[in-house]
Amino acid sequence: MSGMYQDAFVERLRKGAEGVLDQWGLSPETKVQLLSLSENATFRADDPNRSAPVVLRVHRPAYHSRAEIASEHSWITALRHAGTVDTPALLPKQDGDFIALFEDDGQARHVVAFEFMTGEEPNLDGDLAAGFETLGAISARLHGHVQTWPVPTGFTRKTWNHATAFGPAPLWGDWRDALGLTQSGHTTLQRLSDALREKLAQYGDGPDRFGLVHADLRLANLLKDGDRLGVIDFDDCGFSWFIYDFAAAISFYETSPIVPQLQEAWVRGYRSVNALSDAHVDMIPTFILFRRLLLTAWISSHRETETARDAGLEQYTEGTLDLAERYLTSGRI
Repeated sequence: MSGMYQDAFVERLRKGAEGVLDQWGLSPETKVQLLSLSENATFRADDPNRSAPVVLRVHRPAYHSRAEIASEHSWITALRHAGTVDTPALLPKQDGDFIALFEDDGQARHVVAFEFMTGEEPNLDGDLAAGFETLGAISARLHGHVQTWPVPTGFTRKTWNHATAFGPAPLWGDWRDALGLTQSGHTTLQRLSDALREKLAQYGDGPDRFGLVHADLRLANLLKDGDRLGVIDFDDCGFSWFIYDFAAAISFYETSPIVPQLQEAWVRGYRSVNALSDAHVDMIPTFILFRRLLLTAWISSHRETETARDAGLEQYTEGTLDLAERYLTSGRI
């Protein structure tokens, strides 16, 4: 491990999480173990005095504001109340608030607690299409909820559009810093960015196509336990085009030959719940390239992470260039 992933770093976050346990009424005997680590760190807290574990999410510093985290909580609460999806509840602290803080290396880190949801990522025995049909149906339910939900006053989440993704202050980094990018490659990706901007402007952002989305609804964020299927990890939720949720679902696998099959399954699942016109479906290649260019920037700005290394670093840039050439030539991938 290197950089943010050194054992000492993880231990520092674990100690920080331990330091706020009492705010949720957890005892000093609580054992805190790392569950997952990316930009956030997720810990499992087992208190011998409680019947079930608690999940603690330690947020990366200086990314989501307190208001943004509270807004994520608002949507999760509304989804649970409506029965739209089964997702873990946020647990209040003893003072009724939901967000704790600790200082780490001079920076404030927010901490939230969720109820523990049992289950595992669905075992599809190689049948990814079945999983994507499920993802499509869940996406349709989430989008349907958003289109009728009165967003609370003060609700704030990031917006994912061309300006925020690729403009002068890109949220996930600048694709121009992509690893291994040559001058020729820069020209290709600039053409891609320009084409995406034009296509998205033509498509528009009306309420039938743009709203609050999960933005990370992958199979890895489903938990199956018997007949129950839970949806987790709303940390990336924000405002974008609804079709963006499919592009997020195939993150890092955009060049796979089975993407057309997965797209067909996702659309089929979506249409089993809500209408989805061919005009929206025709935009899927555009959103795949939008997400791919966004991830190319993310990998460059997060090159120390295990996710970036697994994606291939420079090889991911090469794959982006191949997809861009096909898209610019035919509008397809």
